[in-house]
Amino acid sequence: MKTCKIAGINFDHFHMGDLLRMVHEHPNAELVAISDEKPERLQEAAENFSLSSEQVFTDYRECLERTQPDLVILCPAAARHSEWVEKVAPYGVHVLVEKPFASSLAEADRMIEVMRASGKKLAINWPLCWAPVQAKAHELIKEGLIGEVLEVHTYGGNSGPLRHGADKNTREPSAQEKAASWFYQKAEGGGSLMDYMGYGTTLGTWHLGGKKPIEVSCMVDLPAGLEVDEHSVTTARYASGLSTFETRWGTFTDPWILQPQPKCGFVIIGDQGTLSCYEYEKIVRVQTNDRPEGFEVEVPDLQPPFVNPIQYFIHCLQNDCEIEGPLSTDISRIGQQIVDTAIKSAAEKRTLPLLP
Repeated sequence: MKTCKIAGINFDHFHMGDLLRMVHEHPNAELVAISDEKPERLQEAAENFSLSSEQVFTDYRECLERTQPDLVILCPAAARHSEWVEKVAPYGVHVLVEKPFASSLAEADRMIEVMRASGKKLAINWPLCWAPVQAKAHELIKEGLIGEVLEVHTYGGNSGPLRHGADKNTREPSAQEKAASWFYQKAEGGGSLMDYMGYGTTLGTWHLGGKKPIEVSCMVDLPAGLEVDEHSVTTARYASGLSTFETRWGTFTDPWILQPQPKCGFVIIGDQGTLSCYEYEKIVRVQTNDRPEGFEVEVPDLQPPFVNPIQYFIHCLQNDCEIEGPLSTDISRIGQQIVDTAIKSAAEKRTLPLLP
């Protein structure tokens, strides 16, 4: 198969390191370049993946012109997703954008329009959808084990966005880092709601089969001295009932090390049963009409090409498949609709109909 040439551009989000490692490990992918306006942010990746000086750029235009990648990974601050898609799209590249979709629905729609005009594929990566427990839960839902999904309840977060580097290495950020970070700047799309709610609303929409809520109500906590939230709770009313989406920076522990309480993950209620899928666990807990006492379903490992977003995107390119599920712009756009409505609801302190 043809090798897919990939470049990583803009290192605002630390997930870039994880994505580049997936490229490095893929047999049909070649990491041809990395680029960021701040050269100090490129050093670790250049060393980790043995890149030459000719593959490291501070000017994205030079990067694209000289290396001509097939696919570009973008990890900018949430408020700059549309800006960066518009910058790279003219170079005729497919684009993988690290979550969230965007900082507004208007920006998400602009990204869709720009990529449609280019004739190339756009995918939005939600790392949580690559958790085996999440995939197994969706498989059970598709099989009809709990009937029609009526409600989705999610709790998502971590101990803090600056406490994790590439490959989830734990670190303690300085006060200066926190003050300077885009994660804590409203204009850059910071805050726990923007960071985590899209997980719940996008994967929730996937589990709900693409259903949209009728109206949304959101409340946020704004700690003294910060301009963004670290905790949000959103209730969405669907024709089938109420669903809730909660986000938290400051969980007692990180779920990939030790699950905090409340547990991070999803509880999904159908008209014939329920299931729970908590992050990084090896089982899905299920109740059905026949077995109301409940039982556990073991979660197998994911299999190629569905182990990570790089595998999946390359598979779609090689087989000319449409991007489906949470990475698709259709499902991610509905998630963004809910997020936008929640932000407006919190600001206006009232329940609002879903924004169009």
